[in-house]
Amino acid sequence: MSAAERLFAEHGLSAVSNRQIGEAAGQGNVTAVSYHFGSKAGLVRAIMVKHGEEADRIRQRYVEEVGDSHDIRDWVDCLVRPVTEHMGSLGTPSWHARFAVQVMADPLMRAIVTDEALVRPHLGQTLDGLGRRLHMLSAQVRAERGDMARHLIIHTCAEQERALAEGGAPLHSSWERTADALSDAIVGLLTAPVTSPRNHLENTGP
Repeated sequence: MSAAERLFAEHGLSAVSNRQIGEAAGQGNVTAVSYHFGSKAGLVRAIMVKHGEEADRIRQRYVEEVGDSHDIRDWVDCLVRPVTEHMGSLGTPSWHARFAVQVMADPLMRAIVTDEALVRPHLGQTLDGLGRRLHMLSAQVRAERGDMARHLIIHTCAEQERALAEGGAPLHSSWERTADALSDAIVGLLTAPVTSPRNHLENTGP
């Protein structure tokens, strides 16, 4: 799984064969991926589930601390900080955030991992908490902004991970500062005014 995650992060899902994964993992059996996971999709799913479950165990602590808070920032922290805390625990170099970018760019795998993520109990509690604090938004707007927030978290973490792995100057001095910046941005994103279609048309020039 570690070898596959690194190769997928570096080259993309479609560019890496099961044989290459087996060789990188030091497996003499070229069918090792099929034997253990059934298929490449099964392997990708297993990697995402492993990291997702670890982040959700961290999230339990945040959710318990928040309780029934009415502060949207508290619930955004429950969404963001378990991810960055987990990323920080992986050490340097790590590959997971860049791997996750590749997964979310693949329509089939994105659907699989998104559906599975939504059944994790503490992520579900977090999304419910956010939904109650965003009752003034329509379901469509909440869904749109939730999708934007997910992409923001994944890509920001990937850029931080890449800079740390390559020895460059990271955007943030620590994963905690990454969490601060993400939470600031996502609170603003979720609470921004909604432009109505009528106002949009009225403000559009010839």
